[in-house]
Amino acid sequence: LLILLFPRDIPVFSPVSVTNVSYLRNMSSIPLCNILFLDIETVSQQPLYSMLDDDWQQLWKKKAEQLLRNREEETHESIYSRAAIYAEFGKVICISCGVLQAEGGQRKLLMKSFYGDDEKQLLIDFADMLNKWTPGPPKYICAHNGREFDFPYLCRRMIVHRIQIPTLLQTAGKKPWEVNFLDTMELWKFGDYKSYTSLNLLAHTLDIPTPKDDIDGSMVGDTYWLEKDLPRIVNYCQKDVVTVAQVYLRLQGEQIISPEQVEIRNSQVI
Repeated sequence: LLILLFPRDIPVFSPVSVTNVSYLRNMSSIPLCNILFLDIETVSQQPLYSMLDDDWQQLWKKKAEQLLRNREEETHESIYSRAAIYAEFGKVICISCGVLQAEGGQRKLLMKSFYGDDEKQLLIDFADMLNKWTPGPPKYICAHNGREFDFPYLCRRMIVHRIQIPTLLQTAGKKPWEVNFLDTMELWKFGDYKSYTSLNLLAHTLDIPTPKDDIDGSMVGDTYWLEKDLPRIVNYCQKDVVTVAQVYLRLQGEQIISPEQVEIRNSQVI
């Protein structure tokens, strides 16, 4: 699928060399066309805590005890929207991804999204695409805070649905330098493990233009469950993928792309 979406015979731009500290992968040796930039959007399993069965309600109460410390104004019910960030209590509703290629001497970010209410089928189709794209030269996946959120979340939800985890996402038995994950937040830390920098803040810091949207991450749950507006969430997710790619280019010392250089291929609704 992605082989057709991102043909390998298209010439690519080689990244320029930049100086990196020793604990980071030498990014300058990775062809840009071998990096899949991605972002995911997740929501809670149910729109309301009251809609969970008894077992799940008790399990969420136990989890919520940790989240409610020093938050007297909240309850396990009111804080249920945060279930979306935990793979045990949430689900994936959108995966957007993109690859940088060059067509006609101009760099382009070719994008595709997998989204819908059927999480299992969504993950099956994404895993199938990833498996078809991975063979050949070493491939990498890149996300902002991907190591802590996107990558493990995808793997956990695949296990829940008994889907074989694609080789590119597997970490078991691999040495750290054998795991082909790139994380723009980690790269920006330069070894400072105390710091968390949001994608939006990092983009503004690096003078990367970002769209002024009417939605942010905190609004995804209501947009999905109350407004039933999944296309709006997909649009938000795709824009985050563009920003991740832009940040990576800037960290490489490369010129960022313009909106005209972003091409969204047929997305797959599940």
